[in-house]
Amino acid sequence: MNTHQAPVLPPATLGILGAGQLGRMSAMAARALGFRVRTFDPSETACAAGIADHHTAAGYDDAEALRRFASACDRVTLEFENIPPAALETILAAGVTVNPSPRVLSVCQNRRREKEFLGSQGIPCAPFRVVDSPAALKAAVAELGAPAVLKTADFGYDGKGQVKIPSRDTDLDAVWERLAAPVGVLEAWIPFTLEISVIVARSATGETAVYPACENIHANHILHLTITPARVSAEVEARARALAVRVAEALDVVGLLAVELFVLADGSVLVNEMAPRPHNSGHHTINAAVTSQFEQHVRAVCGLPLGDTRFMKPAVMLNLLGDLWPAGGIPDWTRVLRDPAAKLHLYDKGRPAPGRKMGHITVVADTVEDALARARAIDAALRA
Repeated sequence: MNTHQAPVLPPATLGILGAGQLGRMSAMAARALGFRVRTFDPSETACAAGIADHHTAAGYDDAEALRRFASACDRVTLEFENIPPAALETILAAGVTVNPSPRVLSVCQNRRREKEFLGSQGIPCAPFRVVDSPAALKAAVAELGAPAVLKTADFGYDGKGQVKIPSRDTDLDAVWERLAAPVGVLEAWIPFTLEISVIVARSATGETAVYPACENIHANHILHLTITPARVSAEVEARARALAVRVAEALDVVGLLAVELFVLADGSVLVNEMAPRPHNSGHHTINAAVTSQFEQHVRAVCGLPLGDTRFMKPAVMLNLLGDLWPAGGIPDWTRVLRDPAAKLHLYDKGRPAPGRKMGHITVVADTVEDALARARAIDAALRA
């Protein structure tokens, strides 16, 4: 346990590795608390740069730039896990604490290490096999059966780096060629009833704060809607929350950990993936929870007491992808804002592109059913 970490208080400087939309919303929360913010990202025009007091545009392999960045920060964190652990080690060597740790990052950014970690802790997840050749894939399919899904070990998200194997007679040589990676993880297909996620905040002293389970609905492998509270029984909710805390404690996370889970027909839950940072399924906490996930992340990594995770009302979050932008124009946002319960969040990411996350909408209402109906009506209006 990282109990040696002293709290970092405003107006200290928080450094954020990565300057996309998660870094942007984290920076906004940090500034509201009174922190100064520096961001580090390979892109000069990353959307969090405009929120930060200072932005460094350099590669994550630029050790000198990382050292200069660290020298101006009192604590460093990250916005996503596709950062080399060596970058965090460079910052640590410069005498600045980084949360989460390089070990946590290393486990969570690689599916093989992630699954092997879960297995070593006895945490339920899909049966899997690590494969490194077409022959190994064929042997793994013979063991696990089909349908199954083959995933790259590194850097997969939003459905990228995944190939479904629908049956045993699938051309596995073609599947391996399509994966285009030296190592893959074959996972048994899980006949889940729905997908949920639980976000846990954990401090260096071991204090935890858990958000209610969110129900997630995907479209084309990208999160489309998040519903809170999740439409599950109290028993499933308690089981999911306890499992997420167990994972966070086993990893010794400092900061946020989003744990994505499958809910099976018998009410059991399996861990699918985990992310040691703010998560897309927690965006509606900005408007619906006492403490947003972004403020909570800042509190946790800086050693401040954790905030209240209760939702004040049911809420639904709708992702806004670049597909909604008309050619050469912008969507008619009055179609969103004419609903007084809707909150519009745009990320200032510049050029829209199909599948690119450009913003989100949160609808807060008295019931889940009302919030969901309003969100779907807004989605239909924007598409019309």
